[in-house]
Amino acid sequence: MPSLADHEKSRFVKLLFVGNSGAGKTGALASLVEAGYDLRIADFDSGLDALIFHLKEKKLDLSKVNFMSFRDKVKMGPTGTKLDGPPRAYPGVLAALDEWEDGSAPADWGEDTVFVLDSLTNVGRAAFWWAKHTNPTTREPRQWYSTGQDLLMDLLANLTSEDFKAHVIVISHLVMAQDTSGMMKQFASSLGKAKGPLIPAFFNTMLLSEVTKGQRTIHTVPTKMLDLKNPAPSIVSASYPMESGLAEIFKVLRG
Repeated sequence: MPSLADHEKSRFVKLLFVGNSGAGKTGALASLVEAGYDLRIADFDSGLDALIFHLKEKKLDLSKVNFMSFRDKVKMGPTGTKLDGPPRAYPGVLAALDEWEDGSAPADWGEDTVFVLDSLTNVGRAAFWWAKHTNPTTREPRQWYSTGQDLLMDLLANLTSEDFKAHVIVISHLVMAQDTSGMMKQFASSLGKAKGPLIPAFFNTMLLSEVTKGQRTIHTVPTKMLDLKNPAPSIVSASYPMESGLAEIFKVLRG
């Protein structure tokens, strides 16, 4: 029977990075490029302008960042929003995680590469459209949400497993919901609110990007509203500057 003495520390950082829109989550990735990592981004938000700006400002190599965009085409009608054509975003990202556009296998990218899912909010939306497309005749629309949530949880389970041999950052916005005790707290935004309290269980590290007194900061310790965490609380600082924070946190966690 193995003991903790036999347990090997994971070589890979699996990190949930949350914050409100405009708090600097995507731009903070620039520090990882400066630290020598390659970034591979599954972009669901079409929001890479901030990262490009920070990379250029630091005079870093933009070719160190490769991205694939995933967004379903939708249109407005008299009954509301609907897809314009078949859903492509969710099955597209699954295909990309099997084989990236350069022919490489993401599960074998290794310790020099960080895979970024940006953002969980729109991945949930894509999972919903896919669930609705595969079961259009259901008499219970809540099944679309349930199926979409299950798809999302399966995706996170895959990315955070030891079989996915690359660092992972999943970016998410925040949503207010009740926890199991009935108190209102903040959770990662995905699809609906039912799975929000369960999503952090996939990650050893959960960080908050926040604007405080005009300064963007990365926080690592729990707040009254948000249960942040990391596997090395005694040596990870309570907060880091956005410009260098992710690189510094990676250095400590991998130390």
